[in-house]
Amino acid sequence: MTAAVMSLPLPVKDHRPAVETARFQPGNADADARRLAAAIARGDETAFREFYEGYHRRLFRLALVLSYGDEILAQDAVQAAFIIAAKKLRAAENAAHLWNWLARVTRQQITKYWKQRRREAVVIGMAEPPDCAGYVDTDSALEECLDSALLAMPEDDRKVVEWFYFDRLSHREIADLLNATPKAVSSRLERARTKLRSAIVQKLSHET
Repeated sequence: MTAAVMSLPLPVKDHRPAVETARFQPGNADADARRLAAAIARGDETAFREFYEGYHRRLFRLALVLSYGDEILAQDAVQAAFIIAAKKLRAAENAAHLWNWLARVTRQQITKYWKQRRREAVVIGMAEPPDCAGYVDTDSALEECLDSALLAMPEDDRKVVEWFYFDRLSHREIADLLNATPKAVSSRLERARTKLRSAIVQKLSHET
């Protein structure tokens, strides 16, 4: 895999609401998963880009819940998972197998982060970080948690979050949609982030 692939391209923008488009549609998904895994194992850059674009959105959604709404941690975990996939993915039996492999790697990255945070908390007396959301049995339950958290937000805040994190629009592009300034979008996005984190923590706390 070359440096061009490892730079991790941004996914294709999709302006439909994230809550409606996060899951893959049935079709030739199993055949596509086998093809992509085999091509990535051969170092095919085009296949890796297709893989990244096809799975990034859903994987980030999962990571966002696992990280309790910490979008930076979620982004880092997803990037790490794709880098590991570029190096180690060899084959997939079907679409579910490929997704479960990628989701497991992402969970491992976030769990590793929380363990490190706990060690730091013990050493320097920090507040204890939350447990990783691994106690939730299924990925679908986590995705439903995010959907629920998003739907609990005011519509305007939800749109900003979806545009920025799931549709990958820039502050300038969002500003154009809202007839606002990029600075105003940045402030609005920060407030929306806080609301989303609170909603995710609240939803997860009800699962324990």
